[in-house]
Amino acid sequence: MRVVVALGGNALLRRGDSPDASVQLTNVRAAVAALAPLAHHHELVITHGNGPQVGLLALQSAADRSLTSPYPLDVLGAETQGMIGYWLLQSLQNALPDRQVCALLNQTLVSAADPAFADPTKFVGPVYGEEEAKRLAAERDWTVRQDGVHWRRVVPSPAPQRVVETRLIRLLLTSGAVAVCAGGGGVPVVRDEAGRLTGVEAVVDKDLTAAMLAEALDADALLLLTDVPQVVSGYGTPAAEPIGHTTPARLRAERFPAGSMGPKVEAACRFVELTGGLAAIGALTDAPALLNGTAGTLVTPGGRLPAAAPSRGASAAPGPGGPAAVPDPGPALFPGAGPVPASATAAAPVPTPVPSQDRP
Repeated sequence: MRVVVALGGNALLRRGDSPDASVQLTNVRAAVAALAPLAHHHELVITHGNGPQVGLLALQSAADRSLTSPYPLDVLGAETQGMIGYWLLQSLQNALPDRQVCALLNQTLVSAADPAFADPTKFVGPVYGEEEAKRLAAERDWTVRQDGVHWRRVVPSPAPQRVVETRLIRLLLTSGAVAVCAGGGGVPVVRDEAGRLTGVEAVVDKDLTAAMLAEALDADALLLLTDVPQVVSGYGTPAAEPIGHTTPARLRAERFPAGSMGPKVEAACRFVELTGGLAAIGALTDAPALLNGTAGTLVTPGGRLPAAAPSRGASAAPGPGGPAAVPDPGPALFPGAGPVPASATAAAPVPTPVPSQDRP
């Protein structure tokens, strides 16, 4: 199968972690350990978030007295693509010595007329108390909003229209490579009347970009990986209940915060509605189980696991040591891509409600 994975920024820099490079690299290696089994059996595209990282770089840039003005968000987004892409690239190469891996710097086309530019919703950077957040907002011309019990900076998050380098990503997949791309949703750009691309001050939601890219690449499945095991209906209320198998219509009937779980739910719904494939939201450590239908929130057109879907083997390209052995297809959700575990036809287990929902 062709699988697109969206790795949450908080999986790389967990809440409460020091933002040191060594801490993030350790988290990246743990993420790759969870994703490597997918690469053994499927064509794999990995996108990643950058909310904590781009916020940290923005703070550093704003505090640098040698600059006449801070670096714009599109430039900072490109920096995070290089940093996180490098960590993922190296870790994947070490975990998959017989596969070619490529990390791409990507641009994502957005509309200059998108109303999101006038209504910032995307959380970036660290958390603050209310008083400190409002002081920083006044000093640095930020917009801040409450995020749970804390406050964070918010920036415009226009809707992605197209990943500019989509054809190149498709070429990498057909050659058997694992592609790391569209980090942080891609560097946001607009096209002028002469056809030239220019960066804009914004951060594109990586989940919406992942869904758009998955549809453009004819992916069979979209996995939205975060730090909670399932989407929770009625989160924060006595009626809170994890959601197992569901449909786009049922998910859209719920209400989710625009700056956190909302984009994941919207991304999952869009992909399923456009392709009829599987979208799953769940914990990074459950990635193989999500694809097999035994964990997480699973979104399909009818709320059941698909009976069939196009399958593709993981056509491994020759590695640095010569031709790679074709991996065993292993367990998979769809017929034709490997044996279907008996548990894949049963309802997903419902775990105890988690204490907090995901934040980008």
